[in-house]
Amino acid sequence: MASTKDELARLIYAPNVQHNSAINSGAAAGILGLENWQGFAFYVASTLFTAACLYIVNCKGRPSKYVAGGVRELANPGQDNVFTFVLVWTLFFGMSGA
Repeated sequence: MASTKDELARLIYAPNVQHNSAINSGAAAGILGLENWQGFAFYVASTLFTAACLYIVNCKGRPSKYVAGGVRELANPGQDNVFTFVLVWTLFFGMSGA
């Protein structure tokens, strides 16, 4: 029989999901050829979408039970994720020749 600690350990680790979302949205923004505010709006939309998915699927509507900062921590992109997004965005933008 699985204990509560085992169940919590199996949950998707939110910071990893947010980081992967920044990579994927940066790649998508670069391939789509988005520039300036369009690219950043795409990043904000993908961050909010990721937070909503984590809130509904991973936290089952109770983020304070699973994440120390609650909803605010889920929606906070963090400085590292923003830099990752910009790095991958410019890489794929340059590679796509847009």
